[in-house]
Amino acid sequence: MATCEVCGNEYWMSFEVHTTGGNVHTFDSFECAAQRLAPQCEHCGCRILGHGVEVSGRFFCCAHCARESGMSMVSEIRDAVGSHPV
Repeated sequence: MATCEVCGNEYWMSFEVHTTGGNVHTFDSFECAAQRLAPQCEHCGCRILGHGVEVSGRFFCCAHCARESGMSMVSEIRDAVGSHPV
């Protein structure tokens, strides 16, 4: 049994997440994993669990939030799921 690093719960079905940077994290639920590892939208603050938008190194949950942030060039940003922006 392992202990979740977010909530401290000991759970027999806990799991580890290995990051590309070599870190190992232990969680008891996907909720705790998302709370610790998912980036936060810089406009609305929600956790980005799907395809977000990155503008100049800043992360947003969607194109709307990127546009609302007031950054330059964001009027060109569109949500694009599964495709690489040109």
